[in-house]
Amino acid sequence: MRLAALLALSALGAGSAAHGQAYQCQVPRSVSVPEVAREGPARQVPVRGYTLALSWSPEFCKGREGRAAQRMQCSGRNGRFGFVVHGLWPEGRGTWPQWCPTARSVSPAEVRRNLCMMPSASLAARQWAKHGSCMVARPETYFKVTRILWESLRFPDMDRLSRQEGLTAGTIRERFLLANRGWPADAVGVHLDGRGWLEELRLCYGKDFRPAKCDARRYGAKDGASVKVWRGL
Repeated sequence: MRLAALLALSALGAGSAAHGQAYQCQVPRSVSVPEVAREGPARQVPVRGYTLALSWSPEFCKGREGRAAQRMQCSGRNGRFGFVVHGLWPEGRGTWPQWCPTARSVSPAEVRRNLCMMPSASLAARQWAKHGSCMVARPETYFKVTRILWESLRFPDMDRLSRQEGLTAGTIRERFLLANRGWPADAVGVHLDGRGWLEELRLCYGKDFRPAKCDARRYGAKDGASVKVWRGL
């Protein structure tokens, strides 16, 4: 499935199950979008696949609840979040494209449209500048593609899963597969911090936007690795 075909799916009404991860999301009436300074070299290489990185918000927000920069996501005033989109990243062979030249920036309206999926204006601006610019010509297209992938997903009950004894990365993969029939286990990356707490899922796609085997860098923890899930309580 190429980009044009994926965009066509939006006209068919892709599911909205992923929105269940944003509990009572309340979007501010206005947002400001910061400028993004390039970090690292520009790198233009052929795109051979994609990664949809999904951050586990309770873990990310641990200790950040009072920070102004993470107010939307972490303060609790705009709702509470489960999985949110960290970014959609193009992949190359053994490396990845980044910081491709573009004169376009993300508008406040586009950021606001996506805040329940990606609850940070600064993150949205950076993801477009670093990654989206290497995929498509316009930020609106980048976020539309991201939304289509995001809205096609369903997630297990992470609150219940977090209470399970002997929880492993393999269990998380298994429950994700039960919620998303047709996904292969080797296309689901599970990333933990150094103490075994769940940080992200990284879903791997081929150039055709179909699930594809992750390389070791994206696959993360092996099935037998013990996992802890912070519930934000």
